Amino acid sequence: MKYTLAPKRVDLNSGGKFVAVLNDDTAQDIDVMSMDRVRISTAKNSATAIVDLSEHFIKENEIGCFSDLWNKLNPAKGEKVTVEPIEKPESLNYIKRKMDGDTLIPDEINRIINDVMLDNLSDVELTAFMTAVYIRKLTTSETLALTKSIVSSGTTLNLKNDIILDKHCIGGVPGNRTTMLLVPIIASAGLMIPKTSSRSITSPAGTADAMEVLAPVTLKENEIETIVRKANGCIVWGGGVNLAAADDKLIRIRHPLKMDPTGVLLASILAKKKAVGATHVLIDIPVGKGTKIYDMGHAKELANSFMDLGTKLDMEIHCIITPGYDPVGWAIGPALEARETLRILEGNEVSPDLIEKSVTMAGTLLEISKRANPGEGTMMARQILQSGKACEKMKEIIELQGGDPCVKSSDIHIGEKTLTIKSQDDGRIHYMSNSVLSAVARAAGAPKDKGAGIYLYVEKGDKIKKGQKLLDIFAESDRKLDVAAEIINREAPVEMEKVILEEMSTENKKPFVLEFK
Repeated sequence: MKYTLAPKRVDLNSGGKFVAVLNDDTAQDIDVMSMDRVRISTAKNSATAIVDLSEHFIKENEIGCFSDLWNKLNPAKGEKVTVEPIEKPESLNYIKRKMDGDTLIPDEINRIINDVMLDNLSDVELTAFMTAVYIRKLTTSETLALTKSIVSSGTTLNLKNDIILDKHCIGGVPGNRTTMLLVPIIASAGLMIPKTSSRSITSPAGTADAMEVLAPVTLKENEIETIVRKANGCIVWGGGVNLAAADDKLIRIRHPLKMDPTGVLLASILAKKKAVGATHVLIDIPVGKGTKIYDMGHAKELANSFMDLGTKLDMEIHCIITPGYDPVGWAIGPALEARETLRILEGNEVSPDLIEKSVTMAGTLLEISKRANPGEGTMMARQILQSGKACEKMKEIIELQGGDPCVKSSDIHIGEKTLTIKSQDDGRIHYMSNSVLSAVARAAGAPKDKGAGIYLYVEKGDKIKKGQKLLDIFAESDRKLDVAAEIINREAPVEMEKVILEEMSTENKKPFVLEFK
């Protein structure tokens, strides 16, 4: 049954879901309760909204519309709307079945993702789904179906090339800006690599944050295709395009809960790779304290799952398991990381670890794509980097994305407020807390303040002298610099106490790659 009500704009955003507010008496009259759904229609537009209730804020025979719902309906001045109660989506039954431990078939998972895209599920219901797959886990068949559903939820790139390369890092390690070196190396070798990257969620900088210092990263799908056809590569923000669109909606639920169910993690990553048309993908799995993967056993299981699913998705997946016990590179923060990668591309031998990891990963992609002979990929990648070809390619990509191709590392603006932290004793660096370093850089303002962050002068295994410079903190305001200093003074001694209690190894750094599959 349909009812006619007067719409009232509520100047609040509902964060992606359409929310309508009814007076308690009106809700009772039309037989709906909080969290029920109603279909609201104007003469030209309609939308499904989730009901909220208010005793006084909304009058009888009114319906409050949050800003995003109001904009969708766009009612004419004085126009009333029709309101029709509708049944809850069928996908809720599938979510409940997953909570009970049942295995869902592909059509049922498709229904869930379809309702996610239509905003038919409330945050409570989506949270129930995430909790169910976190506790009950996804089977291989469910993970495969979820991956395909996420791919189908958005657009895909059509680069029409037999070989399209891509890479991904599971994350958790600050300063790991291999993408900004690997992409121009691969593109210089004549291979396509359309790299969509993330912004920071909990880290001081994502690849997209660092690349944005050099060029715009929010581009449309057709712009990405044009750039890649011209330059063979790009580095853009994945959230700025409609590729694997459902993934962003699932991440919005996962992030506050700090839940990363393995099946959802696999589907999230591989859906994005499939959406850009990747045929060969390298996955970097950092392992160690402070990363997302704490032990080798879990890392190996994850690598095997990636490769197994890749085969089912017609993608060739290779995995490397790398040590994640300290930052990769010296720089932490968008501008600092952008400056460091430019320094390396310009021929400066800064940050040996970042160089080594980048050329090793690029070399692996060159080998699996048959551009380099087995065992010769790293040497070929290093030669491309040292020759200056990668630097020229990066300038071309920067220009095509709308940046200044003449930019130099010395042009990058870094926060002018600085604080130097020095060693108080002689000794050796046995442990570096990624979590503390990330917290300090974020307190200093990163990633929102592009020039904020940390520049390191030591790494795990280094011998140090009393008074030696350990790191510089950069900020764009005195207040944020003071907060960052307070955190490092408070948290660093606590982390050191943990090291003593856990009797951590005093050996120097472990090998760069722990295992390759």
